[in-house]
Amino acid sequence: MKNKLYRLIGKLFFLFDRKFHAVRNQYIKSCFAECGTQVELGHNLDCIPKHIHIGHHVYIGPNASFIASIAHIYIGNYVMFGPNCTIRGGDHRIDVVGRHIYEISESEKLPENDQDVIIEDGVWCGCNVVILKGVTIGKGAVVAAGSVVTKNVPPYAIVGGVPAKVIKYRFNQEQILEHEILLSDR
Repeated sequence: MKNKLYRLIGKLFFLFDRKFHAVRNQYIKSCFAECGTQVELGHNLDCIPKHIHIGHHVYIGPNASFIASIAHIYIGNYVMFGPNCTIRGGDHRIDVVGRHIYEISESEKLPENDQDVIIEDGVWCGCNVVILKGVTIGKGAVVAAGSVVTKNVPPYAIVGGVPAKVIKYRFNQEQILEHEILLSDR
């Protein structure tokens, strides 16, 4: 009897959580600076939505954290993020003598402390990827799971590691041209 009760309670929590998740995601999408169609947000997205611009056909996996308090995050079309991805559009000042970093306000930040992050069309970021301020990830690039991206990623590159480095390219130049022609014809 006890197990049946626990299963029933579990089912009720599951149904409530799914409804709550859907409502929360609709609210978050309405708060984004821009949000295209067919955007799917995983559970537990932590973000500052007014600084996020999202294109069409985007999937953001569960437990993502996209924070830019001054700068902006731009995500193109047909972009996928695995679970636990992190984007940071800024960091803290560390050069103020006589004060703890915690004590320095956002209004005291320097321009180099916050910079936009741009994720171009067709990018795939695997799970546990970290993308830091000022980075542009080029069209069609792949960021391997667990990578920390501190510098720009060229189009169609596959990058990985800490810090992320180019491993190889998805296509050669001829294939890139063919790929882009085929995509533009759709």
